[in-house]
Amino acid sequence: MSTIEARLSDMGIVIPEPAAPVASYIGHVVHNGLVTVSGQLPLADGALTQTGLLGAGVSIEEGAAAAKVCAINILAQIKVACDGDLERIVRCIRLGGFVASTPDFTDHPKVINGASDFMGEVLAERGAHARAAVGVAALPLNASVEVEATFAIK
Repeated sequence: MSTIEARLSDMGIVIPEPAAPVASYIGHVVHNGLVTVSGQLPLADGALTQTGLLGAGVSIEEGAAAAKVCAINILAQIKVACDGDLERIVRCIRLGGFVASTPDFTDHPKVINGASDFMGEVLAERGAHARAAVGVAALPLNASVEVEATFAIK
């Protein structure tokens, strides 16, 4: 078992099959050793794990948990891009996090930490990345969080 797969197993996480796109795009693009992963929603077993707005009924902890689900779904896309071998990951280069929130909510970074912390736990030093965490008025399907990513692979 690979180091990444072993960490996932120790965490009790099984990487799912990637979710089908909800509009006119593909889940990821591989080009010149980079994988760009389209925004992933907090989908598990075909259903959103968190909907609604941060600052209006959704807590930072719930948002961070949703961001972690997004990160798991990012790894699902990366696993396909790497022909099933997560050890081909060289580095998580960047995460872009979108948080559906009220205009007065300002803790977007704390929410997206759910994805960032997960990448660090699973990928160790390969998981350190640049990041953006921004607030938006709404996300597809009323999701609370969406996360996109760029990875370097071998």
